[in-house]
Amino acid sequence: MSDTDPGADGEQSFISHLVELRERLLKATATVLIVLVVLIPFSNRLYGWLALPLIAHLPQGGSMIATEVVSPFLTPIKLAFFVALMIAMPVVLYQLWAFVAPGLYKHEKKLATPILVSAVILFYIGCAFAYFLVLPAVAKFMSGVAPTGVAVMPDIGHYLDFALTLFLAFGLCFEVPVVLVILVAVGMVTPAQLAGSRRYAIVGAFILAAIFTPPDVLSQTMLAIPMCLLYELGIVGARLVTRTQTEDRPGASGA
Repeated sequence: MSDTDPGADGEQSFISHLVELRERLLKATATVLIVLVVLIPFSNRLYGWLALPLIAHLPQGGSMIATEVVSPFLTPIKLAFFVALMIAMPVVLYQLWAFVAPGLYKHEKKLATPILVSAVILFYIGCAFAYFLVLPAVAKFMSGVAPTGVAVMPDIGHYLDFALTLFLAFGLCFEVPVVLVILVAVGMVTPAQLAGSRRYAIVGAFILAAIFTPPDVLSQTMLAIPMCLLYELGIVGARLVTRTQTEDRPGASGA
């Protein structure tokens, strides 16, 4: 009778994975909390920066208001938490990567690293695009269409929810190249199919732009055109992935 029990070894391995996952989650959570503690004293200043695109386009004498008793305190804290999460995102993703990397093949590790880095960078670019270009355009449009006699005084909590939704929407839309590369890497589509679907992608980009932006041509174009360009970038990345996979196949070098 063998001294080693395969079932016990499997259970021990499962428990060790759970312990490691807990440690990784604790490290990621601790990083977010540390950054949040650092940002809390500056939460009001952070909200002031967030509100700049709106305040700059308010009518003369207009201002923001707080309709709830605790919103002047909780709203900046909520923003500080979002900013802390964005700042700590590289550490959070690294902890996730460190947990799953040992179970990946060499070619999967080679592809996963640039995908993770690109995803983070593109999300940051999308958020910056929304803040510097889209929010001012939205604020200008909303102030211009207000009926005569209506004072434009946005609530600070509602504005934060709107801005965060906009950041998430643009950040996710800017992940188009990453999504296309992943689809090609797993064999769901080919670069030729993506190129052939270009016209549908353009129509889809303008539909998404109409959903996420105000009903004016300028704002819709500001989102649709970057999405079309990102689609083309995704096709280029997909072709590079296909070429790399072909070169890594056994016997490819001797072909």
